[in-house]
Amino acid sequence: MSVLNVESAAPEAAQVTVVDGYVPVIDLSSARSGGAAERQLAAVIDEVCRTSGFLVIVGHGVPERTITEMYRATREFFALSAGTKAELLAVPADPLMRGFGRQGSLAASNAEAEVEQERALPDISETFTVNRLGEPDADRALPADADPALRTPNRWPELPGFTEAYRSYYAAMEVLAADIMRLFALALDLPEDWFEDKIEQHMTNLTANFYPQQPEPPAPGQLRKGMHSDWGSLTILYQDDGPGGLQVLDKAGQWLDVPVIEGSFVVNIGDLMAIWTNNRWVSTVHRVVNPPRELAGKERYSVPFFHQPAYDALIECIPTCTGPLNPPRHQPVRSGDYIIGKFSRAYGA
Repeated sequence: MSVLNVESAAPEAAQVTVVDGYVPVIDLSSARSGGAAERQLAAVIDEVCRTSGFLVIVGHGVPERTITEMYRATREFFALSAGTKAELLAVPADPLMRGFGRQGSLAASNAEAEVEQERALPDISETFTVNRLGEPDADRALPADADPALRTPNRWPELPGFTEAYRSYYAAMEVLAADIMRLFALALDLPEDWFEDKIEQHMTNLTANFYPQQPEPPAPGQLRKGMHSDWGSLTILYQDDGPGGLQVLDKAGQWLDVPVIEGSFVVNIGDLMAIWTNNRWVSTVHRVVNPPRELAGKERYSVPFFHQPAYDALIECIPTCTGPLNPPRHQPVRSGDYIIGKFSRAYGA
């Protein structure tokens, strides 16, 4: 997978769509200008979310230093010894798996997994996860009936600058996710603040993925991440240009590479947004493939921010996505119940 240079690819392009395609590159800087430019951007987002559900964003406003410090910290963490990382293993009672992750299969999280073999095989990756619910000031983010284990503290490694880098990056992702949700509201012909009360007390996992070298070929059908859809409202992904990367399944059943662009993020919608929009927007199946054997000695890192609405947010068909000829297709579901069920299927209770 090659790195795409946006400026050379489309120097004359408009401010909204920089590079067209099934996974287009979109410039978010016009979202700050308001008026017609913002409405044009919302219309483009609506079209993309109706088709692929995936886009690459530039002009997002996240400081470069915030990204580079997070990436440095991520590489340092996964370079620790296996024993040191094991000391930070997520506690079995934590439903959100904060800390060093136990092995699992994202393909198993699908209710109707198409490939049974992929269901059974573990993903070839290591993970590290933090969540705002594990921070000291998050007490009011959960209702009284929520599982107390959701307040399990984050498990920070003793690495200089690591905690600060991750907290800074998490805060930047919170701002960006709120900006995108505001654009989503406009794209769906809703008031721009329609999602605000549903995400103010969000319960988002920030998860670092490490895809190690593969000196021995994986088992047949085993991938770095098996085919799955994401679970929440949206995902904001940082990915490096290591070989063996993210692919999306298009409507013709073909797997397509997601472009890697320096300084960009990949954004895709999750299952709960598909429920909210009554399938107007699609939660697209994707996977992370293995590197070709000639590049199997190279590692890869990615860091998704799995934006998840507030625990007690009721996800049900929004008013602009239903009508007499288009009744709701999904039963309402509480955000917290949905995410805990997904984790249980993917990683065990």
